[in-house]
Amino acid sequence: MSALFEILLSATFWAAAVRIASPLIFATMGELICERAGVLNLGIEGIMAIGAFSGWIAVWAGAGLWEGVAIAMATGMLFGLLHAVLVVPFGLSQHVVGLGVTLLATSTSYFAYRLILPEVTSPPKIEPFAVWEVPGLSQIPLLGPALFAQTPLTYAAFAVAALTALVLWRTPLGLALRAAGENPAAVDAQGLSVTGLRIGAVMVGSGLMAVGGAFLTLSAFSSFFFEMVNGRGWICIALVVFGAWRPGKAVLGALLFAAFDALQVRLQQTPVGQVVPYQLFLMAPYALSIAALVLMSRRAEVPAALMQPFNRGER
Repeated sequence: MSALFEILLSATFWAAAVRIASPLIFATMGELICERAGVLNLGIEGIMAIGAFSGWIAVWAGAGLWEGVAIAMATGMLFGLLHAVLVVPFGLSQHVVGLGVTLLATSTSYFAYRLILPEVTSPPKIEPFAVWEVPGLSQIPLLGPALFAQTPLTYAAFAVAALTALVLWRTPLGLALRAAGENPAAVDAQGLSVTGLRIGAVMVGSGLMAVGGAFLTLSAFSSFFFEMVNGRGWICIALVVFGAWRPGKAVLGALLFAAFDALQVRLQQTPVGQVVPYQLFLMAPYALSIAALVLMSRRAEVPAALMQPFNRGER
């Protein structure tokens, strides 16, 4: 028990939790935007993978780090456009198309890696984003290193979450997007294009998912390797439900999952870790997240028109 309290009172633990949560926040905001507009984007796992690869390979080829982020976002938006065109105007199954996009994007990243680096046995490293300490604030005990001694992409993740909340609940565009996911017929009656709103939402959301993947290569690991996304996309879909389709709650969910993940790594290094099989520690963040998801989702209000195709003139 003393080891647990020692971990929880450690600044490095909370810094790691915030760092682990950052890519989840990007991708969760992207998925939330899609679903608020009425589209379930199951392509998130593959889009994160292609974002991780495209951003990394661009920087490795000589682009700047922020250029790599922009390239990753543009790549994600292209796959988002493919997804949106198939499910919005054509009305194809969002489940099937999403899984297809995941397979396509993941396979494309692996194929491109082998095509560009055919003889490489270990992925080359790049110089990732450096930690930027906020003067004064980073010296605050416990909270300083956790919140104010992170890479620029971590600060960007929280800024994106705040901007998402602001746009969705404080602007006419956000109202129109939410209405497209709740009552698309009312949006159409106002002379707005439901198809345009949904396609735009999926493209922007997919771009944010790709930036979440790029965080892994440009800010966390400094190189690309297969399976590096490792189910984070599916976790983000659960976080949207956990957060009841609200950005603030979704961010808290991402931090909660990240804290569980950081905790299990450190518990493995304690005397308890010498007795308990490490597989149980690896399973713990997912098991606890599922339990929290079950409790929170019972009160969640799903967007009324989520996964429902809209054809103008039909009731």
